[in-house]
Amino acid sequence: MIFYHAEQQLFHLQGDTYSYFMQVRNGVLVHLYWGSRLPDEDISSLIPAVPVYASFDSEFNRLTYELPTQEKGYFSQQALNIVNAQGDDVCSLRYAGHEIFAGKKPIPQLPSAYEEGDAETLEITLRDPLTHISVTLSYTVYQGFDVLCRSLRIQNGGSDAVTLRNVQEASVFLPKGDYDILHLKGSHCRERNQLRTALPRGFFSLDSRRGASGHENNPFLTVMERHATQQQGKVYAMTHVYSGSFRLSTDVSIDDRPSMMIGMHPDVFTWHLEAGDTFQSPEALLVFSPNGLNGMSHRFHAFIRKRICRGVWRDAPRPILVNNWEATYFGFNEEKLLSIAEKGAAIGCELFVMDDGWFGKRDQDNCSLGDWVVDKRKLPGGLKPLGEKLNALGMRFGIWFEPEMISPDSDLYRAHPDWCLHVDGRDRTEARQQLILDMGRREVQDYLIDALSRVLESANITYVKWDMNRNMTEGFSCVLPKERKLESQHRYMLGLYRVLDVITKHFPHVLFESCSGGGGRFDCGMLCYMPQTWTSDDTDAYERLGIQWGTSMVYPASTMGAHVSVVPNHQTMRITPFETRCNVALGGNFGFELDLSKLSDEDTEKAIAAVKTVKELRTVLQQGTFSRLIDPTVHDNLCAWQFLSEDESQLVVCVYQRRVKPNVQPERVYMASLPADSRYRRADTGDTYSGSALMNVGLPIPTTWTDYDSWVYRFEKV
Repeated sequence: MIFYHAEQQLFHLQGDTYSYFMQVRNGVLVHLYWGSRLPDEDISSLIPAVPVYASFDSEFNRLTYELPTQEKGYFSQQALNIVNAQGDDVCSLRYAGHEIFAGKKPIPQLPSAYEEGDAETLEITLRDPLTHISVTLSYTVYQGFDVLCRSLRIQNGGSDAVTLRNVQEASVFLPKGDYDILHLKGSHCRERNQLRTALPRGFFSLDSRRGASGHENNPFLTVMERHATQQQGKVYAMTHVYSGSFRLSTDVSIDDRPSMMIGMHPDVFTWHLEAGDTFQSPEALLVFSPNGLNGMSHRFHAFIRKRICRGVWRDAPRPILVNNWEATYFGFNEEKLLSIAEKGAAIGCELFVMDDGWFGKRDQDNCSLGDWVVDKRKLPGGLKPLGEKLNALGMRFGIWFEPEMISPDSDLYRAHPDWCLHVDGRDRTEARQQLILDMGRREVQDYLIDALSRVLESANITYVKWDMNRNMTEGFSCVLPKERKLESQHRYMLGLYRVLDVITKHFPHVLFESCSGGGGRFDCGMLCYMPQTWTSDDTDAYERLGIQWGTSMVYPASTMGAHVSVVPNHQTMRITPFETRCNVALGGNFGFELDLSKLSDEDTEKAIAAVKTVKELRTVLQQGTFSRLIDPTVHDNLCAWQFLSEDESQLVVCVYQRRVKPNVQPERVYMASLPADSRYRRADTGDTYSGSALMNVGLPIPTTWTDYDSWVYRFEKV
């Protein structure tokens, strides 16, 4: 619900469990409150109308601006910097009106959350009287989803061009308190490991300048009470629906009030805005949880599953796949692929994915990107006969692309050497012996739409793995004038989103999975087009525990690709039990990434059992409520999580051990978020327990003599 009190000029955004208050004071829109749900009442008298004046600092530096800008002695972090025709970036935004309406408008050219008759939107317009710049702040509240959507629309109503230098689409002040921050840090093969530290007393930022959300920092940040746990404490969190360079930041004012912001990275972004033109920011998602990190994740997960992901695959069971990459790399032919697929069909797999190496002259990763034509040396009959043979086995057919890249050794590059991002007169820096196409150019977009469509129409292809294996260097378009060069990265994203929008709408039956060297572009922007992402190129089960744990902070299990691979593992050389590799892969969309034709009889039986389990449980695993139980970054030897079905009738608990320890008492795992008075029967023993007992007494973990052991417990409500 959205309430407006005209006499007080007070706005109240009320979700199922949160409230968000703003007020216009002397023309300035100020933030009052974000926290637990309040009744609709006037709280403005509880918050001083004029900040307490202190010598030297002006009162304006103590205002809690809803959209802070460079004006009147405000020195904390700013959400918007606009250089005007006079050459300064002073911008005094004052309230000019608002509108409240049912529903939610799509954001032009950008991915965003959608609504199904369950949303209400507030748009507040602020205007600078000198430059006539208008900023419209958009807020959407959903019924049934405790996520607040926020974005900015900037219009140049003056007669002179201006330059946007910094656009942060969401900023918010938090109450004074003792806080920690938690964010997700990593690198290739070590994505999204959680880091928790005390909130710095000064400015803090995490970011990406890579032209992608990136392996190093994910666009997600929480500020939480120091004592907050998975189950308890107040948590404030942000992410956004964007896949390019970003910055998330916190600051602590001279009044000890923290603030949070999220937006595009100002180091690699400007936008030249002519008179009369409009710029639209990406959309931010804000979550407040009064019940800890799991409460935060539950809110993000439900919203991302139902209002970010879309299309026929949003709710459909995701197929169990086998991917040939780690089985063959580039060295395959049709016979080899079919031998793996035949074994996959025999154990119950439903989808065969042909990875890199099927096109051009692609025998290694030094050529042919951009030449999306079948290599007849490997597939003499092309894609259609291969697809028909896979379909005859009862398998769907999937394929790998890396559309945004171009190899210098390719027919496309020889025909269009200017189509890549580059700076004239400087070396074109290669990574993985490839360059990046200038996706901001319409002719590049149209080429890709045509080339990919021809491939997807040539065979019965129902799955695409969309890869991106390097980040931007010399990330500039050669066709933009100099005053617009720093628009290149954002124009790239707009072009990519156009291609994705056209392709996914033209092939709605295809399940698209995004990938960027593994998890280098795991964000809500990509999830608007592709409902799952390859979580990491690291398939080692032990390493995946931390990666999947961190990823689960904001992204649901249904968005995570998780595969069983061979041992010794190709990334770490670690040897883990086959059952544990399968049990870890239960934490995402299950698949195999090994040569199934080489499995021993014993492991084949285990694979058959794992596939059977996934088929029995995948509705719970993909659509149930996920809760973290034992933190592998805190506990020295264990990790555990659970899935609870939407109707709370089925509970699946997964426990993982690192190393055997001698002479220790059995550990216990305590379940979470169960109905306390309901009773659950354990499938393997028939014993029944109350939800309260499972949460407070817990379940003992067996003593074992196997390193990297694991257990999966199944319960049904009785």
